[in-house]
Amino acid sequence: MHVVATAGHVDHGKSTLVRALTGMEPDRWAEERRRGLTIDLGFAWRTMPSGRALAFVDVPGHERFVTNMMAGIGPVPAVLIVVAADEGWMPQSAEHLAVIDALGVHHGLLVVTRSDRGDAELAIEEARLELADSSLADVPAVAVSSITGAGIDDLVTALDELVASLPAPDDAAPVRLWIDRAFTIKGMGTVVTGTLPAGTVNVGDELQLSPSGRIVKIRGMESLKRKVETVTGVARVALNLKGVDLDECQRGMALVTPGRWSDTDTVDVRLRAGTSDLLPRESLLHIGSASVSVRIRRLGETTARLTLEHPLPLHVGDRVILRDPGSRRVTGLTVLDVRPPPFRRRGAAVRAADELAEWPDPPTAHQLLARHHYLKDNDFSLMGLRAVGRGVDGDWRVDPGWWVSQCQRLSALAKDYALGNPLAPTLPVEVARQLLDLPDRRLVEALVRPPLRIEAGRIHRPADRPKLPEAIAAAVRRLERELEETPFQAPEAGRLAQLGLDSRAAIAAAKVGAVLRLAEGVVLPLTAEPRAVEILGDLPQPFTASEARSALGTSRRVVIPLLEYLDERGHTVRVDNSSRRMRTT
Repeated sequence: MHVVATAGHVDHGKSTLVRALTGMEPDRWAEERRRGLTIDLGFAWRTMPSGRALAFVDVPGHERFVTNMMAGIGPVPAVLIVVAADEGWMPQSAEHLAVIDALGVHHGLLVVTRSDRGDAELAIEEARLELADSSLADVPAVAVSSITGAGIDDLVTALDELVASLPAPDDAAPVRLWIDRAFTIKGMGTVVTGTLPAGTVNVGDELQLSPSGRIVKIRGMESLKRKVETVTGVARVALNLKGVDLDECQRGMALVTPGRWSDTDTVDVRLRAGTSDLLPRESLLHIGSASVSVRIRRLGETTARLTLEHPLPLHVGDRVILRDPGSRRVTGLTVLDVRPPPFRRRGAAVRAADELAEWPDPPTAHQLLARHHYLKDNDFSLMGLRAVGRGVDGDWRVDPGWWVSQCQRLSALAKDYALGNPLAPTLPVEVARQLLDLPDRRLVEALVRPPLRIEAGRIHRPADRPKLPEAIAAAVRRLERELEETPFQAPEAGRLAQLGLDSRAAIAAAKVGAVLRLAEGVVLPLTAEPRAVEILGDLPQPFTASEARSALGTSRRVVIPLLEYLDERGHTVRVDNSSRRMRTT
């Protein structure tokens, strides 16, 4: 199937043209038919001589309903720009063209209607001058009369040629269906309709309703009034949603493939050249059938950061529109980043403007990774990009140049920490994570390269550990041998003294990182920490101190300070007063 939308000034015969082409009434409301004025979106379809199915989205032309018009044009790949021969180019013709141009719609036809009432050639010539600097420059033109039927056959031929030239959409693309109607049918429940631009939807599929995040199931599906099991873009489609109330669905929402879109309320964008001086501080953003208020922060000559009133499902490279309701000016934008880093430091906005100014339109995955430094494979998917970069520890990807600099930075941090902490010179991994401002301990561990090494959750440098007196070092070895099989059965104070680890010796050994001194008289070998993390990680989450004590085979005297130590080290997180869970990253 193919879908085209109408566009043009009010009362220039758009709906009449659709009726002449399809034999169907696009105006759905009695008031529209009574007044002869299209208020909302209308839909009709026909089979072309080639056998192709072609659906029409008929939009209102009156300036009061421009938001409805934008909801209809937003998802479609081609348009009919309609101009009446007896009136010529008019104000809404210009506003509709501005919207089409801002969206970057390059496929369409110029249709001059009412050729029986005016000079069609003059109207075509005038319209071509208006189209010359737009995305619809040089589109074919056809003159018709819906009353006499003149030119209708030529228009059908031109439409068939138009849809044959449209690029084939990606059937495997993630689904984003902007809802343009929502209603109920007795015995079926909630039904929503929209234009599917790409991707595939099947009966039984689960989609995510944005921005609510609710997962909904497709109970049934129709396309052009026929029940179907599968539909691929581009298509007009009606979806019967299972277990969803009508008040949960409305125009401007979207049904999307779960886990493949960023529901975001902050984006960095590029503006079309020459339009940045027209931006107000607040405006309306339009994409698909959605319209949302935004606050605008200018970054550079052609870049800005938008803060949306509520999240929308967006990808890098999306074309969106800003419309100033006061001036009715529209500005076309390209989404550059759907999860831009916050401006935390002085000069960050200026640096962002300089960086974005160098990006192509749209940017590449490599440029996004260089900006963010690190992303997960799923982050790329949410941005609509293919994962690139150096793979690190499973699902992390890092920018190679930044990664080299962080390896060097970690080495310097380990050296500075050792100089500042001569009695305990080994840098804790969690401290390193915080200093490097990384989201995951695994990234820190992956940064460690010889001569650095990790031991018991701490980063060691060559000769970091001060040399213990031999008597204390021997006592540590005796403790390690005694607890080799039962690392959590900390000896009592008397036994520690017998091993040579009285209170002063235990403190000295702990300061140089030779043992874990969890509390007065509670001393364990270094191997206890990674072993505890492993055992507790296998427990059902969350777990209580009693469950931990049983799993570790120890006493309450040991397990309470051990759990507090694991909290401090970032291995565990308190859920409430009685339970903990292992930290997932």
